[in-house]
Amino acid sequence: MRLLILAVGHARASHEGRLAEDYVERAQQMGRRLGIADVAVEEVAVSKARDADAAQVILLDAKGKGMTSEDFAEAIAALRDAGNRHLVFVIGGPDGLAPLPRIKPGRSLAFGPQTWPHLLVRAMLAEQLYRALTILAGHPYHRGS
Repeated sequence: MRLLILAVGHARASHEGRLAEDYVERAQQMGRRLGIADVAVEEVAVSKARDADAAQVILLDAKGKGMTSEDFAEAIAALRDAGNRHLVFVIGGPDGLAPLPRIKPGRSLAFGPQTWPHLLVRAMLAEQLYRALTILAGHPYHRGS
């Protein structure tokens, strides 16, 4: 399985972008132990659309479903175990998801009801992907409450 964060806009060497890159690198290393071939971020210009028909798509949306880190890990494992080869997480840009009209989400995920800056959501999602993979690997990074 490949995990992809599809993000509208560019991080342009921002603090949030560097933080996201750090967690993506950690997730790549952890994921190899779990049958996750790749974890990556792909940036899409605000003016372009993208078609993700061949993938399971999860939109990051304040109106989406919130879940615990453990539930998130279980959802990723279930999709992997069901034979899904690509799992794409879509983060909108400053204007939301409007530049990506052709993407048909299977689910939506919320990091709470607040509105978060899209670059911060990228870093938060990268951390949660890393955390989910450590949960699945039994690694001590995740210490539940």
